[in-house]
Amino acid sequence: MRDFHKPGRSAVYGANGMVATSNPLSSKVAIQMLEAGGNAMDAAIAAAVLQGVLEPQMTGIGGDCFMLINRGDNDEVIALNGSGRAPEALTGAVLRAAGHMAVPVGGVESVTLPGAIDAFCRASADFGRIGLKASLAPAIYYMKAGVPIGPRTAFDWALAADRLQGVARDFYLKDGKALVAGQMFAAPKQAEVLQRIAEKGRAGFYEGEVAEDMVTSLNALGGVHTLDDFANVTSEYCEPISGGYGRFEMVEHPPNGQGATAICMNNILSQFDISSMDPFGVQRTHIEAEAAKLAYEARNRFIANHSARVDHMLSMETAVKLAALIDPKAAMQSPAAVSEAVHKETICLSVVDKDRMSVSLIYSVFHSFGSGLASSKFGINFQNRGAGFTLEEGHSNEARGGKRPMHTIIPGMLREAGKVVMPFGVMGGQYQPNGHHRFVSNMTDFGMDPQTAIDGPRSFSDKGELKMERGYSDAVRQGLVDLGHRVTVPAIPIGGAQAVLIDRERGVLIGASDARKEGAALGY
Repeated sequence: MRDFHKPGRSAVYGANGMVATSNPLSSKVAIQMLEAGGNAMDAAIAAAVLQGVLEPQMTGIGGDCFMLINRGDNDEVIALNGSGRAPEALTGAVLRAAGHMAVPVGGVESVTLPGAIDAFCRASADFGRIGLKASLAPAIYYMKAGVPIGPRTAFDWALAADRLQGVARDFYLKDGKALVAGQMFAAPKQAEVLQRIAEKGRAGFYEGEVAEDMVTSLNALGGVHTLDDFANVTSEYCEPISGGYGRFEMVEHPPNGQGATAICMNNILSQFDISSMDPFGVQRTHIEAEAAKLAYEARNRFIANHSARVDHMLSMETAVKLAALIDPKAAMQSPAAVSEAVHKETICLSVVDKDRMSVSLIYSVFHSFGSGLASSKFGINFQNRGAGFTLEEGHSNEARGGKRPMHTIIPGMLREAGKVVMPFGVMGGQYQPNGHHRFVSNMTDFGMDPQTAIDGPRSFSDKGELKMERGYSDAVRQGLVDLGHRVTVPAIPIGGAQAVLIDRERGVLIGASDARKEGAALGY
């Protein structure tokens, strides 16, 4: 239980439904969907699409998504991969010949096909109750009417304004400047797109005038995308992967996501007595940082599209060998340069309804405002997920047409004693596997409730730096410097999280939402 003398958030309790998102309006709309007879999938789609106008630097219809779904009548977890592929004509060889050492983060070469809309259409048809048109209605309304921009979104917008290029500046800037807190933002042309999707399903986006707008705009920028590329976009169901930590089984998406990295971290850290350490002290922070270095190095070697080495990453034998490399008294040099571009722009949300159907959904355009490019007519912001490819010839994650790049975004689901007990997510780019471990460890090793587990200060070993939020004491920072870490304080907080715990014994739902964002957990 938190100290009520100090600022903070309490967990939110409800019996019939619970939603946790990174914006209060999204949470409100999702609850309204549940109250109107919709289920967790209807509510999750409504909230996610609305986030595209509330946090356009984070996500939008030009991006990708991943979902973990539990129907509520059993404990099976279903994974839906809504990530898009590279256009068929893209090749790493052509990019290397043009002098590129990496896929340009702000170039049309980084624009992969948007997969989220296909996934929303499929999930609504397969799992929803009241239909896609109902789920899209709130976003259509608010995209036309406009929404006031919140302080955290304005903070991120200002940092990313210079990334916007060409017509994207017309759609996402006001008088050439980033919007500030309290200013109204509307996207009426995207509302038109959503209306077409509501009427025609995926064909309203991947075919006809909307697809033509996207292809024409990309081709004008030098892209090799075709109408066939868009028409052929399809999301896919896949078998989740999982691993244990403490009393929980953590369920994750398989590659091309990086969920295996979170399980690998759990396995490495299960070799240490984490519960005996100060949760925000030197020892736990050091051991976790070293485990992250090893798990992420394994990720870079073994995870790509349909990786054949996932079993190796999930193996406890592998974890034991990696754990043995950790020196409790000294920081190691980073075992390998991180091969994937870094980003912090993602939204995650968690929903549970009265029937205990659960959805964990992650939805992103990758970097802030994605590629910084947009379509000319409808202003669809293109993701730059192709920056997750490598140009190393022969690498399993080498850029190639028709292939999905390695993704950082990972939804999460927890089971306890075989029962689904929590959809959750921790956004924050590469941090996400580390964040999944930290969140679960806070609950299992230190007995924290979900909100307290989210609120605690975060650290992350990334590219030779140990990034530590200001919530750590100076003494802890110095202790880590003494162990050989290069400690820095990041300019922005590390990630954000949303979670809903199903308390089956008492028949209630417990929601938690990260104060690093502007969101809220709401129940009814």
